Amino acid sequence: MLPVKSSVVIVGGGPCGLMLANELGRRGIDTVLVDEKRGTAFNPQANATQARTMEHFRRLGFADDIRSLGLPADYPTDIAYFTRFCGHEIARFKLPSAKEAKEKVNSLAGSWSTAELPHRVSQKFVEAVLRKQAERLPGVSVNYGWRMTAFRQFGSHVEVDVERVEDGFSQTLTAGYMVGADGPRSKTREELGFQYTGETGVIRDFMGGRMYAIYARCPELYRVSPHPPAWMNVCFNTERRAFMAAVDGKGEFAFHTQLKPHEAEMDVSEDDARRMFQAAAGAPVEVEILSRGSWTAGHSLVSNHFRSGRVLLGGDAAHLFTPAGGLGYNTAIEDAVNLAWKLAAVIKDQASATLLDSYEAERRPVAKRNTNYAKTFADSLGLFKPVPEIEEDSPAGVRARQEAGPYFEAHGRAEFNIPGVTFGGRYDGSPAIVSDGTVPPPDKANEYIPSACPGGRPPHLWLPDGSSLYDSFGFEWTLLCLGAGAGDGNAMVEEARRRRIDLKVAVPHLPEARELYEADFALIRPDQIVAWRGNSCAAAAEIFHQILGN
Repeated sequence: MLPVKSSVVIVGGGPCGLMLANELGRRGIDTVLVDEKRGTAFNPQANATQARTMEHFRRLGFADDIRSLGLPADYPTDIAYFTRFCGHEIARFKLPSAKEAKEKVNSLAGSWSTAELPHRVSQKFVEAVLRKQAERLPGVSVNYGWRMTAFRQFGSHVEVDVERVEDGFSQTLTAGYMVGADGPRSKTREELGFQYTGETGVIRDFMGGRMYAIYARCPELYRVSPHPPAWMNVCFNTERRAFMAAVDGKGEFAFHTQLKPHEAEMDVSEDDARRMFQAAAGAPVEVEILSRGSWTAGHSLVSNHFRSGRVLLGGDAAHLFTPAGGLGYNTAIEDAVNLAWKLAAVIKDQASATLLDSYEAERRPVAKRNTNYAKTFADSLGLFKPVPEIEEDSPAGVRARQEAGPYFEAHGRAEFNIPGVTFGGRYDGSPAIVSDGTVPPPDKANEYIPSACPGGRPPHLWLPDGSSLYDSFGFEWTLLCLGAGAGDGNAMVEEARRRRIDLKVAVPHLPEARELYEADFALIRPDQIVAWRGNSCAAAAEIFHQILGN
């Protein structure tokens, strides 16, 4: 039996649903999560955790747990381009191993000033950690093997019908709110009458149209290949285009290839899948197929709405990406981070229900922005076609590889060195942001200009004791006091106390912090977004009223 009553029912136990359960549970919000799958992901799926996502994992206290998973600590996370994996190497974009990332993060500034660098780890490992963390929280009930069959909204609550997959046993759950994080074929989105908008069905030479995914074990590839290992391996020839992420650094790979017009996914046998892998490898290596299946690339879709009354959407139910740039899963995590504190504030009567309007106002534009970036990366990779001589051991082949090399080097940098995409999402114009009239920096994929202009990520600094400025933030609200003679922000503290809001006061005592934030005070939201900045806290009541709606 599942808990019959709760504050929130989450439908979907992928990254968005599990992160939401963690965020809500830590705020004392009783939550029931259901997912019809038997458990967290077996297949590798997404393979890149961006730095902003790692910052949120750090905020929740388990970034190191995530960073210890996936590839060995010294495994290079390069992106390498080959004619075939055991053939000619065309280009390589070098990136640090997990060990190197941890060692160098404290020395970085500018675009990559962050408490956490990206980590290359399969989503299946991340989901297992998120589930374990959620199940530890009192008031959180995580239930795989249960499907949502229907829901009904009322003025004060939602009724959610659920069914146990193994035997059909059914229950009706009652909750204040329901969140559909139930994937691209979302029953929640369908029942609400919402529709994806954007672009789909894009056909490219690669990363557009029908793709075939193979989760394979092939340790022999490391012995046969003449090239240093890489995290992401891209195969570029006229016969079999593919990309392949290393999963464990020992022989497991997430392999994806473009199906040819004559290849019907339902007719692909296990032997056919093995031959696909071997064709891309360019060698008759022994391959164990762990799982396989088809999917479609070429989506840049965002739901026309994210909320109807007491029912909201997040993750793939709200937006669907082509995986170039690894943005889908990371966007889903930030959906959960954005929504959780708002739901909690409304449920605890700290905010008006109108605060929930800001969820769609903030996250839908970011979803459109991120799907457009992913489309740009997919176009760059998929529309660049190999010439027939690319594999030849001939002068013409050498010239072809020399011409392709600089293109892929530039593409690798454009797709995988993306601090602007990672850190630059903004909530300008949101009702939950108090604008100061300043103009934010331009939005560029490969450059991030730190700015405390309200609506964006707080600029990061390392403190003299070696800790991150972010480590001084509270779990809920933070008031940064940055001016030498600015006082201690008593008006903001008193207003937070009156509203029963948990506000931590942080005083970095760094002149460069005041220069970076360009104000004596900055109010940081629970999702680590600058809500307001200014030189006086006298208008604290008005500031909180605008943000929280009460």
